[in-house]
Amino acid sequence: MHSVDINCDLGEGFGIYRAAPDEQIFPLISSANIACGFHAGDPQTMRRCVEWAVRHGVSVGAHPGTPDLAGFGRRPMELSDSEFENALIYQVGALEGMCRAIGTQVRHVKPHGWLYNTAAKDGRLAAVIARTIQKLNPNLRLFGLAGSRSILAAQAIGLPHASEAFIDRTYESNGSLSDRSVAGSVITNPESAAQQCLEIVLKSTVKTASGAEVRIEADTLCVHGDNVNVLQILECVRGRLAAHNIQVRQLVARG
Repeated sequence: MHSVDINCDLGEGFGIYRAAPDEQIFPLISSANIACGFHAGDPQTMRRCVEWAVRHGVSVGAHPGTPDLAGFGRRPMELSDSEFENALIYQVGALEGMCRAIGTQVRHVKPHGWLYNTAAKDGRLAAVIARTIQKLNPNLRLFGLAGSRSILAAQAIGLPHASEAFIDRTYESNGSLSDRSVAGSVITNPESAAQQCLEIVLKSTVKTASGAEVRIEADTLCVHGDNVNVLQILECVRGRLAAHNIQVRQLVARG
């Protein structure tokens, strides 16, 4: 039986604000990328998410962003290499501490927003991220855009990595994600998202906005927690995968 890891960006609220129905999402996924306080998240939100992950057997990952709460970590920032490194250490370390207190551990790191998208194209930033993760724990797995500089940077230093594809985002012909400013770049229709998921899993391809097919070799598939139809998409995806005898299962842990 085939299997696939389904991940979701979670814990992206703070205080009284919620960005997603986190508690309802955990039973439907196998890996969670938990915000660590810079673009979203706070200690209470982080702890709740780690506890839900443990309860549902979901792999815990850190989802660090740039210090841009007002822009949700999606605006460009000019930072030095050491500033990027320290921001990652600070955030991953916070989640590691929370996990240790609860009796689990961080298994992967997936950068958020602008940091993720820029590292996919910028070899210098990709190398900083990969090296920093390796310093923190050489068994941590980096989640990066399939076919991107992020994956190449991890491969270059022997860092565990997982090529990621997106169930609820459209693609360009070069394999990059369509910009969020483009109408329809976020897929909200559950059937469309589930069909894209199946094509990636079964055929290793995805259709671009123009209708062309692009090859995508992915180890893990993402649905965004702040997608307005995230629950319906995940339920539809799970149903379609089950119909093809494909299990949802977290990646094998290292270390």
